[in-house]
Amino acid sequence: MKQIRFGLGIATGTEGLMYPIPYSSAREVVDLSVLAERLGFDSVWGNDHIQTQEYVFDEFGAYPRYYAPLIELAAIAEHTTNLLLCTALLVLPFRHPVNIAKELATLDHLSGGRVRLGVGIGAYREEFEAQYGRDAAGVNRGEMLEESIQLLNRIFTEDTVTHEGKYYSVRNLKCFPKPVQSPYPFYFGGNSTMSYARVAKFGTGWLPAGLKLEEMRQAVQQIGCECEKQGRSLDEIDIAPQFGICIKKTHEEAHAAYRNSQHYQHSLSLQSTTYKGKDITNYAERRIVGSPQEVAQRIQDYIDAGVTHFAALMFAGNSLEDTKEQMHCFAEEVMPHFKNR
Repeated sequence: MKQIRFGLGIATGTEGLMYPIPYSSAREVVDLSVLAERLGFDSVWGNDHIQTQEYVFDEFGAYPRYYAPLIELAAIAEHTTNLLLCTALLVLPFRHPVNIAKELATLDHLSGGRVRLGVGIGAYREEFEAQYGRDAAGVNRGEMLEESIQLLNRIFTEDTVTHEGKYYSVRNLKCFPKPVQSPYPFYFGGNSTMSYARVAKFGTGWLPAGLKLEEMRQAVQQIGCECEKQGRSLDEIDIAPQFGICIKKTHEEAHAAYRNSQHYQHSLSLQSTTYKGKDITNYAERRIVGSPQEVAQRIQDYIDAGVTHFAALMFAGNSLEDTKEQMHCFAEEVMPHFKNR
């Protein structure tokens, strides 16, 4: 049986989304990560936004602080020893593959091979259009993502790379040093069948969000089938969903706190996009909310459905102090059930 791991979602780009404005400074993100390692968490996961979404400003009348995730992870690397440094998710279409390859290889060397790269196309096309302007017209971000991954893999493994693709062109590129890790660990987000194929073809792990138990179980089985098509085993894939979580002393306290959280309000706002067709008001089926005993049982249920890494746990609270309090409770009353097997 795989070792079960637990990760913390850090606020590189979640003010105004999962958390209110203000929530944490760039330095506080580092300090919270140091606390996570001390408490026994295995990983931290930072997300990626380059500009404020219009609806966030409309709600708060203020601009959130979005930090560059790889720079935050580099700072965290210098203050930790074993913590895995991860993205959930880095939006590859925002960046040219050559530039990101250099940054990722450098981070991998600085951290001694502790990087895990979760990638995606970005939840908001408006951010992509803000960066690319008129050049964004007609661009398929999914195609950009796949071409970028293919090119990154070549840059990480070949001495000289020439590539002529739909979106990127590279000629006689010699990029050194190569990353510490080989193959480089790519994690793919997404809850669609297309994402299952990407995971099986290119991935080390899968980073879905908001799945009920039965949905998780079925998706894991489908990923296993896609792996067979690629001549791979499901055992090679880290099943690493992202979860909103709220843990309090009692069932009633936990549910009241979750319903009062910005995390819940943000989930409701995504019913026409990320969670289209899903009833988010029935959050108990898609989140981990409850007393320590209830949370431990939910964790076990998802393990039975195939989960191996509870990545980017976003503790639903409206302040850093609340987040720290929940982290302590989770580390002291839930994690020992799974770490000491």
